[in-house]
Amino acid sequence: MKVVIADDEPLARDRLRVLVEEQGGTRVVAVAADGEQALRACAEHHPDVVLLDISMPGMDGLETARHLAATEPRPAVIFCTAFDAHALSAFEAEAIDYLVKPVRPERLAAALERVRRLAAVRTNGAGRSRRTHLCARLRGSLRLIPIDDIHYLQAEEKYVVVHHARGEDLIEESLKSLEEEFGDRFVRIHRNCLVARHELIELKRSPDGHVQAVLRHGRQPLEVSRRCVSSLKERLAHL
Repeated sequence: MKVVIADDEPLARDRLRVLVEEQGGTRVVAVAADGEQALRACAEHHPDVVLLDISMPGMDGLETARHLAATEPRPAVIFCTAFDAHALSAFEAEAIDYLVKPVRPERLAAALERVRRLAAVRTNGAGRSRRTHLCARLRGSLRLIPIDDIHYLQAEEKYVVVHHARGEDLIEESLKSLEEEFGDRFVRIHRNCLVARHELIELKRSPDGHVQAVLRHGRQPLEVSRRCVSSLKERLAHL
């Protein structure tokens, strides 16, 4: 897997290079000090993934990611930043993951594995290698959550809250990557929310005029963004 690293701090670039090269099956094909250099490196090397800092002089990481989203072949983007305040913006820019510096080797390994998994799903069609469970970390242990038990997924800062039959858990995955992997199981109702298709019962309008989705097992309706209303109405008509 080919990797481009973009960070304006030489020490950060060097550390990421070492971490990447410690991972099996990965190699750094270029490094960049700003967004423009990163775009040129991607045009030349066609990497599978870009490790992208957010705060860089000139073109920052978010703008760079938006440019990369329009390129073909399109690389996966993993943000590596010293600040966690940009997590929602990062996922809106369709990042696969969001790592806070100093980047832990195990978090980088998990993010790169997510890139491999998504690539395998696209390559194999129909998702033959797709997961049947999500994995939440709980006080040093792991909890497996069956996909069939999930009611909805909601982004909150740098985490996604999984609402399922046995309660709620936090996972360190992006809503965008989950939508790509499980697009046949979940439907987007808002930029921060995916709902299991079998959970949707009806759409209703609240007293203040907002459209809300009523779920089969939901304790309260969920807000639907205006851009999602028409597609949801169409889906409900065919249930």
